[in-house]
Amino acid sequence: MAGVSKNTRAGRPPAAVNIVTVALADMPETVSAIGTVIPLDTATVQSQVSGNVVAILFKEGQLVHQGQPIVQIDPRPYTLALQQAQGTLAHDQASLAMAKMDLKRYETLASQDSIARQTMEDERATVAQLEGTVATDRAAVGTARLNLQYATIKAPFAGRIGLKQVFVGNFVSSGTAGGVATVTRIDPIDVEFSVPQAMLGDVQRKVGSGAGLPVTVLDQDNKTVLAHGAFETFDNQINTSTGTVMAKARVANPPAAAHGAAGATALFPNQFVNVTMLVDTLRQVPVVPVSALRHGSQGDFAFVVQPDKTVRIAIVRTGPSDGTNTAILSGLQKGQIVVSEGADGLDDGSTVRLPGDKGGDKPGASGAAAAGGHKRKQGGAGGQ
Repeated sequence: MAGVSKNTRAGRPPAAVNIVTVALADMPETVSAIGTVIPLDTATVQSQVSGNVVAILFKEGQLVHQGQPIVQIDPRPYTLALQQAQGTLAHDQASLAMAKMDLKRYETLASQDSIARQTMEDERATVAQLEGTVATDRAAVGTARLNLQYATIKAPFAGRIGLKQVFVGNFVSSGTAGGVATVTRIDPIDVEFSVPQAMLGDVQRKVGSGAGLPVTVLDQDNKTVLAHGAFETFDNQINTSTGTVMAKARVANPPAAAHGAAGATALFPNQFVNVTMLVDTLRQVPVVPVSALRHGSQGDFAFVVQPDKTVRIAIVRTGPSDGTNTAILSGLQKGQIVVSEGADGLDDGSTVRLPGDKGGDKPGASGAAAAGGHKRKQGGAGGQ
């Protein structure tokens, strides 16, 4: 072998290496990316009526439930408007009732041919007009009642409320800049991240088959698991500048019960996180440590240790990796021994010294490393 002859001529000792045996294991195929926490709903709560703020009914940062009062506007003008509308309705209802009784009498007299038919028709028109007036009055009462309800501003959905934007005594209206507060839905919550377009087909096949794609959300240091969820959907187009498509996962984000109404949550809106999505799992495939793989012009390869303690280059096709081990799709088989450390400077056919071999062993004339049980030569490399 060329490497053996070269090492022999140069008088180089065999390279000391660490080795590992190719084993079979399950290897998850995952997508890892940096994600952003996005709330499902964020609402800037606006006043729908005008008036002076008389009470702030929330604490900044607290959790609120849907329909919970958060700001009270002076209700007195709207209470009076409702009473006025109710009075107008009562007046017109009484007029309608009187007109209906007159119509009934006119109809009796008309049947006896005691009055002109025109008089009865006029009364019917009066009743119809009053019925329309009463319907308008009822709508006015409904509007006044609704405005009175709007005087108490309520949370549109359950979530966390932000900092207050108005204070007691401020005059607010539907056009008040910034509203009165912002409410953000926090449970569940979404995480957006990018998926390489090369993985798009695999993910779509899994989603199409009904298989769930688990998503794990970790902190910025990629050490602490913050939440678990599931893949939700893709965006409708690929970003041509990055070759990725935005994906969205939905995760549970309940507040810590120990903190009560202001309970902390694992995820915070607009937080940067690390996302790992499990796309598939390769069952019982050859795996080797990441350190055993080398990269060259011919592609990925590993040094396979032969029985005579020389190494042979094996071109491999790699699969998914978990950061420690890498799946080998072709090129290696279970039970083969590969160099995991000390491969720098090795060539195809180089002789190696394995862990446990004596440090002074030299390759023989055939190029094979001397067996560990051979006697040590006396007088150094030149002694015979």
